[in-house]
Amino acid sequence: MAARAVAAAVLPLLLLVVATSAYGGAHGRRPISRRSFPKGFLFGTATSSYQYEGGAMEGGRGPSIWDNFTHQHPDKIADRSNGDVAVDSYHLYKEDVRLMKDMGMDAYRFSISWTRILPDGTLKGGVNREGIKYYNNLIDELLSKGVQPFVTLFHWDSPQGLEDKYGGFLSPNIINDYKDYAEVCFREFGDRVKHWITFNEPWSFCVTGYERGVFAPGRCSPWEKANCSAGDSGREPYTAAHHQILAHAAAARLYKQKYKAVQKGKIGISLVSNWFTPLSRSKSSVIATRRAIEFMLGWFLDPLARGDYPGSMKELVGNRLPRFTKKQSKLVKGSFDFIGINYYTTNYADSLPLSNGLRNSYSTDAQANLTGVRNGVPIGPQGCFTLALRLP
Repeated sequence: MAARAVAAAVLPLLLLVVATSAYGGAHGRRPISRRSFPKGFLFGTATSSYQYEGGAMEGGRGPSIWDNFTHQHPDKIADRSNGDVAVDSYHLYKEDVRLMKDMGMDAYRFSISWTRILPDGTLKGGVNREGIKYYNNLIDELLSKGVQPFVTLFHWDSPQGLEDKYGGFLSPNIINDYKDYAEVCFREFGDRVKHWITFNEPWSFCVTGYERGVFAPGRCSPWEKANCSAGDSGREPYTAAHHQILAHAAAARLYKQKYKAVQKGKIGISLVSNWFTPLSRSKSSVIATRRAIEFMLGWFLDPLARGDYPGSMKELVGNRLPRFTKKQSKLVKGSFDFIGINYYTTNYADSLPLSNGLRNSYSTDAQANLTGVRNGVPIGPQGCFTLALRLP
């Protein structure tokens, strides 16, 4: 089981190497190897707690929105599975770490389950010492094998208790609760963890969870999707994103002011963005491409770098887009030591003419029509990979 866990976790990294090597060989280019990368480059793998840990009802862990989502809506999961057991890394972490070491990994990015630390999401609900012990054991095991821990504090599994209490990331109340949770982690693990990631892909969480309704908490406008919770896809993705940005900034300031000098670590955030290229040479296509980038990457990177949202978002979303106060803007701007970028694909972009029949939603606000095909020809070769692992 543990072998399967690590094989799946390492897959994205190995596929990158295999795909690039195969592509290079086909065109007479030198295949990529570790020697192709600069000295000090880290090769690692990554997981998210709900997908890998299992032990969902063990060790004092409280329910997250993904527990609720998978159990109440198994029809939204391709194989109707859930994370109750997953690949059981909760019990088999030592074997997983050994396999990482055997495969030559330098680092392991894993996420902490918020409700394994604070079962109901709050300090008032008590700190779960069994959860602290589990992550201490995992971190110590990694370090003993020479694998650097990179810790993600939030990978989409917010506490169900906070969702029930005030709507989770739709409420500004979550900013302080997240900061409290982050501080427990800094205090308990920061003597050994030197790289902290506050949020993984907030774009994915906000769009799939609050606009499309296909990920937890499964909210979207009832006229757009069947079997969604009541929601507003023209407003809620922006609200949830706003509170995540402010929660990130609050945790980053806390770390820098209280822990960084002693623990000598770094804190950042991992964003996701596709790339976009104009479908045609027309001015409208070029402008639509710029909007597409701003509505995906700029949505989060502009506040972090400039202290405010892109101008196109402010203009097109209007009063549905929250505003930063001067104090918040100052807090958010520069609130990182590093920025992680997850990249998966590229799309063509063209202008999307709006009609009176379209309702306000994140999907239409950018007024950009995205496609992977032009004149019947795909933008690039589809991925087709072979993975071979020698496992004990």
